[in-house]
Amino acid sequence: MSSVLLVVSSANVWTLKDGSKHPTGFWASEFIEPHRVFTEAGFDVTIASPAGIAPTVDEFSLAPAMNNDDADAIQAQRDYLAALGTELTSPVALESVNPDDYDAVYVAGGHGPMEDLADNPTIGAIYAALAPQKGKVVAAVCHGVGALLPAKATDGSWIFAGRKITGFTDEEETALGFGDKAPWLLETRLRGAGADFVGGPAFGPHVIVDGNLVTGQNPASARPSAEAVVTALAALASQAAR
Repeated sequence: MSSVLLVVSSANVWTLKDGSKHPTGFWASEFIEPHRVFTEAGFDVTIASPAGIAPTVDEFSLAPAMNNDDADAIQAQRDYLAALGTELTSPVALESVNPDDYDAVYVAGGHGPMEDLADNPTIGAIYAALAPQKGKVVAAVCHGVGALLPAKATDGSWIFAGRKITGFTDEEETALGFGDKAPWLLETRLRGAGADFVGGPAFGPHVIVDGNLVTGQNPASARPSAEAVVTALAALASQAAR
């Protein structure tokens, strides 16, 4: 059985360029869909957050406008989160995680990761430990891709420089109204760090697989990016068995 570390932000605000605090958290579907995919695949899923703080769902992710005005779909997401109970409300502290215990790490999205994961040395160390290993998969979706940024080699260089990566684009951030409010934009920062950034159509499903690195662009990419992790782990296991 494969073991997956599903990392979720514990931030409930995002500090904007002007210093104001914008209410945020994790994006519901960007946590739910990966959790569902990994669970259905029979994986052992461990939910972790910085300091083990109970994560906050971004209520905007459950707004009618973000869910095609489908009240049933919104309630289904609330029910899924509630059913997880203490698994979600009392997550494992990220700082206590031993990377060697996991076959994959996946960081869920939402603006929360921009606040507490994009400069977090602990998630950086976890990615840095798993990324070079054969048979391991490192992944993230949407703003969760920002958690790749603190992953450094021993010489201080970014371990994902030159890799093909996607994530929430500057175009999408601008469309949401945060283009001129954000302290920094994910696509711009990833490019500046040395990523070979590959964006797809705004708000459409788009997943990039570069070796053992899987990234998804936006909420529509949550399920397909998680499915790509399942496929990648199966392929790696098959290769190891030869």
